[in-house]
Amino acid sequence: MNPVWTITKREFNSFFDSLVAYILLFAFLGFSGFFTWLYGADIFIRKEADLQVFFSIAFWTLFFFIPAITMRQLAEEKKTGTIEMLLTKAVTDRQVVVGKFLSCLLLVCVALLFTLPYYISVAQLGNIDHGATICGYFGLILMSAAYIGIGLFASSITNNQIVAFLLALFIGIFFHFIFNFIASASTGMLGEIFDTLSLSRHYESIIRGVLDTKDIIYFLSIVFISLVLAEINISKRG
Repeated sequence: MNPVWTITKREFNSFFDSLVAYILLFAFLGFSGFFTWLYGADIFIRKEADLQVFFSIAFWTLFFFIPAITMRQLAEEKKTGTIEMLLTKAVTDRQVVVGKFLSCLLLVCVALLFTLPYYISVAQLGNIDHGATICGYFGLILMSAAYIGIGLFASSITNNQIVAFLLALFIGIFFHFIFNFIASASTGMLGEIFDTLSLSRHYESIIRGVLDTKDIIYFLSIVFISLVLAEINISKRG
């Protein structure tokens, strides 16, 4: 069996061997459901058959949800020494990182799968734009993949889960809104550079139903760079 798939299954199953996955899934679905259907600018107040409210809420809930599932991936294994045992087998550093990345992404996809009743319900309420909704879910997956990459990088730096969590949040804050804030306050080339770096700008473009190659490349670039840096960090174990 492919080592990457073996690691992916092992890590994915480990989420459900403890209460971590259940607590985080409950929290994600609870927050997203409450603010989508019951509070603030919810669907009934907007009176529009779309999931833009959900995509806006999920943009924030996943921002905190993802560092919580990535913080232990490499940090805990380094602390307990199990990373050494794993890497002494016929498994490369890259396979370990990719396997853990896929397991986290799979958990996020499961969380998003549980929100499909939102989609079905809204479709019954009005003429929903299916294309824009599918793009919105695709945008959430791309954003999640980027933050999982950042989270694994943070987890590869330290053997303390809390430090890994806070570091992932700190890095994520820049992509989440600081770059966007600087771009809005800047003009000319500087503004364009920070606008390009802003994750929220690329995410908002996708959830509007516009699939642009540059947005996809942006997210995949963050994933690639983060995983490469994580691989480099665990390769320094000796």
